[in-house]
Amino acid sequence: MIGQITALNASLCLDNGNPQPGPKFDYKLAWFERLIEHGAELMKAGVPVVLAGDYNVVPTVQDIYPTRSLDSNALIQPQSRQAYARLLDSRLDGRAEIAARGAALEGMRLDHFLLSPTVCDQLVLGGVDRWVRGEENASDHAPAWIVLDR
Repeated sequence: MIGQITALNASLCLDNGNPQPGPKFDYKLAWFERLIEHGAELMKAGVPVVLAGDYNVVPTVQDIYPTRSLDSNALIQPQSRQAYARLLDSRLDGRAEIAARGAALEGMRLDHFLLSPTVCDQLVLGGVDRWVRGEENASDHAPAWIVLDR
């Protein structure tokens, strides 16, 4: 039960699910199912939502550099992509992802901002700070960000 929540901003990091098939991949898919259910509850309650983080899913082939080396990776499996698409179907909107789409030019897009429709109306700007990847001992992720106008 959602109760009196007036807004929800959450940062998450979903397990990558490798190796697949196996218990880690099963856990990833079960986690997605729980998030889909929770997202649907939030949308039904009309709560403004931002779910930002590392979903460890490359939603489409356009979101990854051309490679065959990841064909068996959990990040690009049909089940992962379908679970992510169903999360979007719960009315969480991927509009903020458009701001980060360029990140896939030399890598893959795993980090996403999912916004409820009311929050999408507040989206002003977004981007990816790709320059950080050139720093010594850099993460394999580039910081992604959005700006909302209240």
